[in-house]
Formats: sequence, structure tokens, C-alpha cells
Amino acid sequence: LDVLKELSIDYEVSVISAHRNPEKARQYGLAARSKGIEVIIAAAGGAAHLPGVLASWTTLPVIGVPLATSELRGIDALYSIVQMPAGIPVASVAIGTAGAKNAAYLAAEILGLKYDKIREVYQKYRSNLQGDNK
Repeated sequence: LDVLKELSIDYEVSVISAHRNPEKARQYGLAARSKGIEVIIAAAGGAAHLPGVLASWTTLPVIGVPLATSELRGIDALYSIVQMPAGIPVASVAIGTAGAKNAAYLAAEILGLKYDKIREVYQKYRSNLQGDNK
């Protein structure tokens, strides 16, 4: 969440289980666009079906973040997120903290296509990474 704040990206946090409350996941996916959401970042561990379930109910970009919550240390979550059928894409990032940060950066790249402020803040961040502090 800190990265989203640093990039000037507005966000909301919702706790949704694709397995325990699939109706809530369906409703979230269906209503996301009308709520002004433009990119969904969905973190999940284990079977990690949440990103795919959300993607099945919306045409917004969905970024899946696999979490290391089982004995398989996130590999199961990664496979669940990347093995989507054609036509229901989910972007996937690395397992864990690095993945969560990269999900925010990927969201910035997507939103930066539309919002100059986000693009400028993200470009400055990338320049600083490269040591090019213009």
C-alpha cells in the first residue's frame, strides 16, 4: 500500500475469498468499473483462485500477486494465477513482497497511460532507480 501512496494512486482494500464467499467476489468483479476502479490487484495464496475469479467477472486489468501461505511457499499460488484459460487474462508478478510492489508499479504503468501525474511520478521513480536524477 505504501508504493501505491508514493505513486499517487488512489486505492481501496477489500478482503474477499474466492472459496469462502464466491458471491462477494462475483459482485466485486461486476461492480468494479462502475465504482471507478481501473485496475484490480488481487493477492492470494494456496489455490489462489481470487485473481482469476475476479477476472472472469470484469474486463478490467487484473494483476495477481501470489502469496507464500502454504508448504509450497507460493509456487502453488503462482501456478494457479498464471494458468488461466485463453480469453480471461490475469497478469502475474513475483511471489511475496517483491510481487506486491511490482503489482503496484505495473498498475502505475497501466494508469500512467491515462493519468499524467501517475506517469510522471512513476517515471521519476524509475529514473531514481537508474541513478539518473534529472
